[in-house]
Amino acid sequence: MSHTSSVPRLQLRAFVPGDFETYARYHRQPAVYRYLYTEAPQEPAVLQAQFVRDALPQRLAQDGDTRRYAVVRSSDGCLLGETLLKLASAAARQAELGYIFDPAHGGQGYATEAVALTLAQGFGPLGFHRIFARLDAANQGSVGVVERLGMRREAHLIENDQFNGQWGDEYIYALLAREWHSRAG
Repeated sequence: MSHTSSVPRLQLRAFVPGDFETYARYHRQPAVYRYLYTEAPQEPAVLQAQFVRDALPQRLAQDGDTRRYAVVRSSDGCLLGETLLKLASAAARQAELGYIFDPAHGGQGYATEAVALTLAQGFGPLGFHRIFARLDAANQGSVGVVERLGMRREAHLIENDQFNGQWGDEYIYALLAREWHSRAG
């Protein structure tokens, strides 16, 4: 299906209270957390507190500050998932990229498009020099997203984390602002 409309398929925005039900539904799914080295939250109070934290706007002023974006389909406002940029180093103008998507909307290119929009924010208005993503090496879906966007694999960490008694490898992918702008322009 070609996309000839000038209206983008997706939009990034802040979370709003009406997003909570959908947010909680996909955050409860173990498949969503499979590669995040933590259990999917199940308790309503835990999910509510996490949602409130995720919905708070962040200035990205201090290392560790995180800006989260709700990813919504433009045609109907459906919440598909979220992306984030976490300030890894203010001095080096570096951010870590992250994303979580509702598996119910998988296989339609939404993650790749939303991550591209997030990179555009990071390298545009937010002015980052370098954005990197840390991925479980077994997460082929995420590997495909970052590789489609031209991110470079810079490291393969062997058995660097453990969850439920299983060791896991991690890939680190990155992109520089000049690389992003040379592709976009």
